[in-house]
Amino acid sequence: MDLDTLGWNDFFASRFAEYANGKHIPARVGSENRGIYILYTAEYGELWGEVTGRLRYTAVKRDELPAVGDWVVVNVLPDEGKGLIHAVLPRQSKFSRKVAGLTSEEQIVAANIDTVFLVTSLNRDFNVSRMERYLIMAWDSGANPVIVLNKADLCPDPTAYLQELERVAVGVPAIVVSCYTEDGLGELEPYLVRGKTVALLGSSGVGKSTLVNRLIGRDVLATKAIRTDDDRGRHTTTTRELLLLPNRGMIIDTPGMREMQLWSEEDRLGDTFGEIEALALDCRFRDCQHNNEPGCAVRDAIEDGRLDARRLESFHKLQRELAYQAARQVQKASVIERNRWKHIAKIARSRGK
Repeated sequence: MDLDTLGWNDFFASRFAEYANGKHIPARVGSENRGIYILYTAEYGELWGEVTGRLRYTAVKRDELPAVGDWVVVNVLPDEGKGLIHAVLPRQSKFSRKVAGLTSEEQIVAANIDTVFLVTSLNRDFNVSRMERYLIMAWDSGANPVIVLNKADLCPDPTAYLQELERVAVGVPAIVVSCYTEDGLGELEPYLVRGKTVALLGSSGVGKSTLVNRLIGRDVLATKAIRTDDDRGRHTTTTRELLLLPNRGMIIDTPGMREMQLWSEEDRLGDTFGEIEALALDCRFRDCQHNNEPGCAVRDAIEDGRLDARRLESFHKLQRELAYQAARQVQKASVIERNRWKHIAKIARSRGK
């Protein structure tokens, strides 16, 4: 391994400068499982690591701890084959979602990625609304999305699927592949270059792990067949893992996600719903909500067939979800700040005794 192959660049080098005192080295997080990390380094190869007590204590939020793909500052204990993680370097990009359940907290799925392969399959798993959700998250991550339509061997004519995607993913590459016959895999190669990182996102059973195995050239990830009665998959990948492709870049496989709630800004909807944003410029009222307001250009476009009503329905649904999450985040930030000052006051009182 060398730093350039692992994705090191000037951005990370400048952020690491304050730690370059001979005691620390940079490392990239390859995987994480219950607080134990696999770290990739240039000097020592692969190490196992854990965060220092200080970092764990000062990390107020979950996203302040290392995630797969992160660059971290490490003090190496070579005799133990271990690295102590002192800090997480600022992220160049991150793919996030809200944690599953009722908690309003960010979960980083993958960090410092250049391209996101949004994988779906050419069967009953294909879902345009889910793809809209993935696209919002991909644009918000800072990485470039590429849609991968897998299992072409089971679909004689993918034209209808591609036409649906053209209406919701304007300008986003859509590549049809078959991991079984390996058709179309060559079209993914331009994204798999040395020093670049690709993350795979998609629901269970779409063939993410099989795709990784084909790109690596050997079976490194477990796979399972989908259920024939409903084309639904089983979870085979249970943790995120950064894998090195032979003589090329890196790829992060992620578990299939049953719950994919957004963690984004409301204004990012325009990246996925650009046609609605463009039509809204002609609405009579600047703050038109495209419901029953007079002079609504968006509603007019639905009436004359220029806009699919499902698109506006999806837009409103995601808009409400993002607004709700934003309100929850403000509330949570207030609680965190209040608790932080309580903690500071407690320390000050203890030192004054």
